[in-house]
Amino acid sequence: MTQKTARIVRELHDEPHIEGSRLTVRYIKERVEGLGLEPQTVADRHNLDVADVYHALAYYYDHPKEMRKVEQRRQVRIKESAETAITGPENL
Repeated sequence: MTQKTARIVRELHDEPHIEGSRLTVRYIKERVEGLGLEPQTVADRHNLDVADVYHALAYYYDHPKEMRKVEQRRQVRIKESAETAITGPENL
């Protein structure tokens, strides 16, 4: 598979992702470390070069403050969604 090596950007999401895809750094990290998948497996499943996966993992660890903020925003959205589902949007 010959592909351009990924750069990490923020053009589609409010969090860093692999350029040209919708795969976030957090998603890649969760697949490799959370689910224990091999980087090559993640790359194959998403039509990426394995270097893309390693770039995403490196970005995650090179930017810990940014990634903590991303996770905090995600948790707020999850909480808001749960509250909306339980109470309905008219009660927010």
